[in-house]
Amino acid sequence: MTDSASDPAPLRLGTARGRWVLATTVLGSGLAMLDSTVVNVALGRIGEDLDAGFSGLQWTVNAYTLSLAALILLGGSLGDRFGRRRIFLIGVVWFAVASLLCGLAPDIQVLIAARGLQGVGGALLTPGSLAIIAASFHGEDRSAAVGAWSGLSGIAAAIGPLVGGWLVEINWRLVFLINVPVAVLIVIVAARHVPESRDPDAAGRLDLTGTVLAATGLGALTFGLTRAGEVGFVGSVAVTVAAGVVSLVAFVVVEARSAHPLVPLGLFRNPQFSAANAVTLLVYAPLGVIFVLLVLQLQVVSGWSPLAAGSALLPVTVVMLLFSSRAGALAQRIGPRLPMTLGPLLAAGGALWMGRIGPEAAYAVDVLPPVLLFAIGLTLLVSPLTATVLDAADDRHVGIASGVNNAVARTAGLLAVAVVPAAVGIAGDDYTNPQTFDDGYGAAMLLNAGLLILGAVLAAVFVRRPLAAEPEPDPEEHRVHIETCAHCGVTGTQLHPADHDR
Repeated sequence: MTDSASDPAPLRLGTARGRWVLATTVLGSGLAMLDSTVVNVALGRIGEDLDAGFSGLQWTVNAYTLSLAALILLGGSLGDRFGRRRIFLIGVVWFAVASLLCGLAPDIQVLIAARGLQGVGGALLTPGSLAIIAASFHGEDRSAAVGAWSGLSGIAAAIGPLVGGWLVEINWRLVFLINVPVAVLIVIVAARHVPESRDPDAAGRLDLTGTVLAATGLGALTFGLTRAGEVGFVGSVAVTVAAGVVSLVAFVVVEARSAHPLVPLGLFRNPQFSAANAVTLLVYAPLGVIFVLLVLQLQVVSGWSPLAAGSALLPVTVVMLLFSSRAGALAQRIGPRLPMTLGPLLAAGGALWMGRIGPEAAYAVDVLPPVLLFAIGLTLLVSPLTATVLDAADDRHVGIASGVNNAVARTAGLLAVAVVPAAVGIAGDDYTNPQTFDDGYGAAMLLNAGLLILGAVLAAVFVRRPLAAEPEPDPEEHRVHIETCAHCGVTGTQLHPADHDR
């Protein structure tokens, strides 16, 4: 293996220390995972308490996603180079301090800034959670540890909206403040039980220029598109959007010329990799919007409590947790094209059906059926999509391929939350007016369905390559890679040979 650790003896899952390491990584990844979803439940109360317009709510979501998407690849590189436990702990402490700032925020501007800092912490701790397991456990126990991590994370994701809804009904600030004692527990346990590891073969300089350009481009583009929803593409807004586009173009140029790029552009020469990431962009964009707007629709228009609204999407997590592995096995047998085509189509049907949710909506009749249909479509899609991305990359680059696809998914949601509400006329205080918000919500679901259908068409036309049969990895020569459905908090695992060039 290329990893070295201060404790060279590999851990066994059945030991006390092994269980402590597993618990630490589950809690750490859960911090970042749940803040991607639970905060959506609190948006209505945040807006009321801080007197925020809809753009303020958009930035409450997007500030976190922006910094997480822009820095997550850098976070993984920092862990490989300087120590995975060290960077993980820095991320946990950073996340806790930012969560405290969120919970104490006196106005929406401070909350948005603190959410951006939260995303930085998430980008530092998220890559480390699985990397610590991969580097720490004995080869025979590594797969079992990852499976346990995935299952426990799925359970955490399932109960998260319930706990979040309950906390919001007490006070929305508790959604953030609860992170602080959890982070303290993680730091204490990790410092005592988690071994240090790093990649001694991590060579070359960090791609700081590429990271700055990516963050600047995404930030300017997101700010401009969000602001355009209020004032239109005029003056400084157009300049900001143009600056974002120029920064992203410069990012591509820098990556093409860098000896150690953050994103190796050569990956995109593979047509299956490019097609799979294009599908990712189209299908993950509506996911971010749906999970924000549906929770608000149920509270603002249907009159549901935060707890009830947060629980409405629970079937998505449960269905994916139970059936994602079977969907992956199906794609292995018949190829990914059919599941990647049928999945978005079913999800589009669910989105259209969700558009009919209105005043006095009943859960069993109006909400559960479309949510289940959406969940089935998403389950059919996610595992084959992940497998196609990883199968399209050679073993040396499978880790970075997974990271790129994760960043594409988060960026899709980031931009969609900025663009779609503006496109359907939701702005300002519209979220406090049930009739106005209901009209915009229906149009947004129609637009989301259209994006999902485009994703299905793209998959049907360009995803051709069957999934390669997975060879048995050498238990001492492999890494574990994971793809996360960032918006629903459900994970699925992939095992691949070691990525020595990371």
